[in-house]
Amino acid sequence: MQDVVVKGVGLHTGAPVTVRLRARPGAVCLRAGGVEARIDELVVASTLRATTVEACGGGLRVGMVEHLFAALAGLGVYDGVVIEVDGPELPLLDGAASAWCEAVSELRLPRQTPRFRVACDAVIDCGDSRYQLSPSDRVEVDVCLVLDDARVTPEARWTGEADDFRTRVAPARTFALAHDFEELARLGLSRHVDPASVVVLAPDAVHCSGRPYRADEPARHKLLDLMGDLYVHGGPPLGRVSALRPGHGANAQAFLRAREDGAIVAR
Repeated sequence: MQDVVVKGVGLHTGAPVTVRLRARPGAVCLRAGGVEARIDELVVASTLRATTVEACGGGLRVGMVEHLFAALAGLGVYDGVVIEVDGPELPLLDGAASAWCEAVSELRLPRQTPRFRVACDAVIDCGDSRYQLSPSDRVEVDVCLVLDDARVTPEARWTGEADDFRTRVAPARTFALAHDFEELARLGLSRHVDPASVVVLAPDAVHCSGRPYRADEPARHKLLDLMGDLYVHGGPPLGRVSALRPGHGANAQAFLRAREDGAIVAR
């Protein structure tokens, strides 16, 4: 199949969004508002509640790219697709990456190997977040959350298998602490959220619908987000990436520094 259309609603705008995934030889490209840029031309413009990328001096700007980018990373798609977005942000869909995995899989693109590798041991601190990198002959990504909540298993790990990503990592839904979700509601940013696409951790209960909550789901979603943020920098790379307290802002800073310092290099 050469063309897949995905429709949904933007989390922050509430506007209908149409995304067209088009198989085309060459680098993965993002296209919006008549402007197109390769994945390696994108820069992170904002990490407020999601990852927003831009290129061409701001002529192209698209928000909430991390879930689709995580699906591309997990399925090993590093070229051969153009992402055309009719709107300022990608839709929330299932709050995870399963819907994106289904869409990308319909293109029947061959699995590819990462274009970058970890070249040396490195430790990168970004505020309260810490990233440890080390060379390896396979992809290894793990996260550790720091939440004082016995209902949350803090660790999650992925070792490069597409099927494991599709069945275990991709279904992990967006999660929020109750006070953060209340702030989103106050700002009018949660009125378009399907309850089945988010897990809310309140002091007295875990609120979700659809699939049952599992204790490692928040960590698996942070792992998913990390993979999506790594994809902006050509990753996840061949090697081990271990993240303590990962977040969109720290992810962007850490891997930009890793590229600049030569800890992550092209293969």
